[in-house]
Amino acid sequence: MSWTSWLIIAILIVISIILLTGKGSFIIAGYNLLPKEEKEKYNKKRLCRIIGIGALIMTLFAAIQAYIGDEWPSSMDWTIPVIYLGIAAVMVILGNTICKNKPKDC
Repeated sequence: MSWTSWLIIAILIVISIILLTGKGSFIIAGYNLLPKEEKEKYNKKRLCRIIGIGALIMTLFAAIQAYIGDEWPSSMDWTIPVIYLGIAAVMVILGNTICKNKPKDC
């Protein structure tokens, strides 16, 4: 367990907390580059919370990996990246579905 791993995990926890409070939209890649008209289509607070929860789950998996270290079972060598990709996919799907504002009727 190196101290650099724990430093990175601590930074990721801080970023997750910022997102969970709904104030870290500038951290979300893609969202911060959208034009103002496109940003208005999303519920910013809900999007930050979804991304924050996903980031926190990924951070917890990274902390478990850092804690276990070399004693990790060989079967987990391919399982963990699949879990990370699955969490990222769920975050993208939720970000594009439940985080969008419903269109207002005329």
